[in-house]
Amino acid sequence: MDILQALRDVYDDVYSKFDEECVYIVDEQLLEKTMFICRNIKNKAPIRFLLSCLAAKIHRPEVDIRKPYTSIAGGDSFSGRKYDETVVQRIIIAFKLPCNNTTAYLTPAFRNGNEPMRPGLKLEGRPPEVYADMLYVLNAVYENDLQPEQLLREMYRQLIIVRDQQTRRISELLDALSTTVGGQPLSSEQMITLVEQHLNCANASRLPTLVVAAAYQAVSKYLGEIVRPLNAHNAADKQTGAFGDVEIMLMDEDSVVTCYEMKDKRVTRHDVDVALPKIAGQGIGLDNYIFITTEPVDEEVMQYARSLYSRTGVEFAILNCVGFLRHFLHLFHRHRVSFLEQYQTLVLLEPDSAVSQPLKEAFLSLRRAAETDR
Repeated sequence: MDILQALRDVYDDVYSKFDEECVYIVDEQLLEKTMFICRNIKNKAPIRFLLSCLAAKIHRPEVDIRKPYTSIAGGDSFSGRKYDETVVQRIIIAFKLPCNNTTAYLTPAFRNGNEPMRPGLKLEGRPPEVYADMLYVLNAVYENDLQPEQLLREMYRQLIIVRDQQTRRISELLDALSTTVGGQPLSSEQMITLVEQHLNCANASRLPTLVVAAAYQAVSKYLGEIVRPLNAHNAADKQTGAFGDVEIMLMDEDSVVTCYEMKDKRVTRHDVDVALPKIAGQGIGLDNYIFITTEPVDEEVMQYARSLYSRTGVEFAILNCVGFLRHFLHLFHRHRVSFLEQYQTLVLLEPDSAVSQPLKEAFLSLRRAAETDR
């Protein structure tokens, strides 16, 4: 069986017959738990985990759906991560399903499993209810109270509903915003207030990265510098080989000249020391290593960072995110609208795992209010 094609065929069938009111799971408790898993915006890792287990069970009916780790004894286990990365990932991309864009098996709950996923198993993560529901649903498939394809169809149906609702909501907000944008643009200070309000929203740790990237993209041709493609929000520098969160290169050259490291806390001397090995042997070409923080800057740490130039040949600096933005917008005042458009584009393009749907909606609503008040 070509499992990828099999999952595609099931999706095509569900989509061609799509009806928000037509459910595939009759049992109300199982339906409620499946809905909670698929619509939970705080933690989407269980969605991919469950889809990987279903893919394995449909592909190889003899496996125990509760054993997605080959380290589990019994001869009926399987590699859930392999199905997640080779099958589920392609399904998510092909149909733009509202799921995490990275494997579930790197999250703490699923990283080092070595026992069956039975009800009552304690998994690390929040909210705990979504993990409990996932284990309950897995067990229902194991007990033959729920067929694998039946659950897959309902998960597809729920994800289609969420995807289409999110798409409509963003489209509505963009349409509403378009009626207010025009004429005299927001001032630099009004834009700073807008972005600062967005930074103060919940779960906004990815936003400083987008602020810096948008700033460089807005004036790239004037600076002669470009932003390297951003790595995933949860990608470690060791995995990517990156110096930091935003890397700036000279046009037509492949070496990084400026690196930005984002911190959603006060920058400490330890943070600076951790950065030193990253640039070891990379002094040629790299001019600046800049920390961006949303917290006040400690003067003693800043002085220590400045002292490293004589040792490394690289200038270290610590900047507050809003302070960085204020200086940039006033320096490039005539390009402030370009910055705002670039920032909005980056926010909307980010996967929900990095910038949640509520955070995307919040920016569009805040911008509309700012444009209206103007």
